[in-house]
Amino acid sequence: MKKIAKTGVPILVLDEPDDATAVGALAAHMAGIRPDVIHNHMYRAELVGTRAAVGLAEAGLPRPYVVSTVHSSRVRSPEDREQLRLLTPKMNQLIAVSRSIERKIAAEGRRGAPVELIYNGVDLERYEQQEPCCTLPEEYGLEPGAKLVGVVARLDPEKGHPTLLEAWPMVLRACPDAYLLIIGEGQRRADLERQAAELRIAHRVVFTGRRDDIPAVTAALDVAVLPSYREAQGLSILEAMALRRPVVASNVGGIPEMIEDGVSGLLVPPHDPPALAEAIIRLLKDHPFADMLGRAGHDVVHDRFCVEIMVKSIERIYDEGARSVRLNELAAS
Repeated sequence: MKKIAKTGVPILVLDEPDDATAVGALAAHMAGIRPDVIHNHMYRAELVGTRAAVGLAEAGLPRPYVVSTVHSSRVRSPEDREQLRLLTPKMNQLIAVSRSIERKIAAEGRRGAPVELIYNGVDLERYEQQEPCCTLPEEYGLEPGAKLVGVVARLDPEKGHPTLLEAWPMVLRACPDAYLLIIGEGQRRADLERQAAELRIAHRVVFTGRRDDIPAVTAALDVAVLPSYREAQGLSILEAMALRRPVVASNVGGIPEMIEDGVSGLLVPPHDPPALAEAIIRLLKDHPFADMLGRAGHDVVHDRFCVEIMVKSIERIYDEGARSVRLNELAAS
């Protein structure tokens, strides 16, 4: 929100934990500003935003065009899925961030609104000329010249950190000068720190917590890893590819839509520490191969996953939605 505020766009935060109260507050706000389009992100926003739009129409006011982006691979409860199934016909457009999410939408029985595939994109201007963070050794007491492997992800169960930690002793046997950077924060940190201690690898694992310089930290990595058990798309891997970092990731969800195994990165089965360790070791030892993957990944992001492509696609949906809302208003007047 701070980034949006810096652009001069007005922001209103409706911090209402109760859904019905949130729907009422949002509907009252929209009644005042009369938006042409409302764009929902994630499950609760879909519920609240769509119900608020319907409430405006029921009150005799123009109903905004309802867009919902689905970018969570979470398996929701039967009750949640039923809520979404009933509300989807009242939406005008669904956006899926991967073909994996398209399949998830279909499996959840969400019908009555068209689905368009629009991949999340990377802001290439932010990453193209990014210099690596040079202070990591001093910040975390790392040996000068050590190899750095890192994962940028929330410390949540689905991100696969336990598998990466299980793989790390194998990596250290082959590459004893390597460090593992676990970048991010979340509910599993204490458990993961305990696991690292039990595996006797804590001296070669660094939990950085939140970092506000993710591009610079990622640029400093020798290998970027995403060992997820499920993943809608995997934006942190795209960012690493934009920085020409060789990547290893789980062959799950939307990840194989971004990475061609052996061409633009390495894919490994989830929950498979030996396979993950083997892939990391290969990239740490085979520098020409790692460089080749990094260059190919960079080209893939430029061709298919840049933010300009994403923005143009969403702008088109906004324009079509606003046009339809205004035509409906003219027809009703």
